[in-house]
Amino acid sequence: MTPEQLLTYEPPPDLLAERVILITGAGAGLGRALSLACARLGASVILLDKEIRALESVYDEIEQAGGRQPGIYPLNLEGATAKDYEDLAGNVQEQMGRLDGLVHNAGWIGGLTPLKLYDVELWARVITVNLHAPFLLTRAVLPLLESAADPAVVFSAHACSRAYWGAFGVAKAGQESMLKILAAEYSGERFLRVNGVDTGPLRTRMRTQHYPGENPHNNPAPEEVTAPYLYFLGPDAGRTSGEIVRLEGKVRA
Repeated sequence: MTPEQLLTYEPPPDLLAERVILITGAGAGLGRALSLACARLGASVILLDKEIRALESVYDEIEQAGGRQPGIYPLNLEGATAKDYEDLAGNVQEQMGRLDGLVHNAGWIGGLTPLKLYDVELWARVITVNLHAPFLLTRAVLPLLESAADPAVVFSAHACSRAYWGAFGVAKAGQESMLKILAAEYSGERFLRVNGVDTGPLRTRMRTQHYPGENPHNNPAPEEVTAPYLYFLGPDAGRTSGEIVRLEGKVRA
């Protein structure tokens, strides 16, 4: 499907019924919009974020809308260890009994700085949040995904191999390589659908923090770009894998 077709995709109301979907960065922005959308389509959503109040707010929104009771998993990706992710996977298995989908949406830019001036400690922190964490989380939950009938992983991609994007740009390029590698490794009889969505600029707090002079209303709201994620998470996507959809310039603000 083309980006335009994906943006107008209308999922059936039971698209994600009985599925368990883990979404990182679920407390605000695109993560919040995706969590609410998945819950509306019948999923049991596991909300992961470092901001507990934000998670509780999304939890309440899902319950008030009549969705399945979500799970809350507070975790700071910057300080989490490999054991923390293994514990997470164990808790998902114990509490939910399965995992059908994973959305790598959490992100932290750190700052727009030329490489010559980039702080070494900040570099390590940004790489940890945006590259090491998605790897460790994916690795920990792969056994659960392998047991699912129609498992899917979706990355929030970001084409930013440009000046001043520093560690975030490097990490996002690494994420795209991870996506391609994972899709190739699970392209046979044991299949895992792995895709990415690059939304382009959105009307979010993170965007405003780094572009304070920009009119936020010139960018689309997160709710306007959830359809491609829902498509890749659900059975309608079939064996489509290894794709990265670029939406910048294709969404009306």
